[in-house]
Amino acid sequence: MNEEKVLIIEDNELNRKLITSLLHLKNYQVLEAEDAETGIEMARKYVPDLILMDIQLPGMDGLTATRVLKNDIDLKNIPIVAVTSYAMSGDEDKAIAAGCVGYITKPIETREFIKSISEYIY
Repeated sequence: MNEEKVLIIEDNELNRKLITSLLHLKNYQVLEAEDAETGIEMARKYVPDLILMDIQLPGMDGLTATRVLKNDIDLKNIPIVAVTSYAMSGDEDKAIAAGCVGYITKPIETREFIKSISEYIY
């Protein structure tokens, strides 16, 4: 069993299921949260190796949640990858400025997804 834990913070259940299925194929341990507040609590409790952060979340958005995590002394070194369908010009720059190390657009390219995220797990 792979020891690496990935936290998915995504409000869309179908997207969460797809990402979880892809991660399970490579034996990652998967944690799921459907909103930013729950995701932050889970990150503090489980300290994952990678966080996949949807940008458009109900309540607190993903960029705000990323800044909260990056300002936490115990969590600031966890790589966060933005996963979003909201791919407008400049959005990737905003995600990087908030503290994300990468940016993946939806719909997810299933054949490239694991390769893409494995680059961010240190």
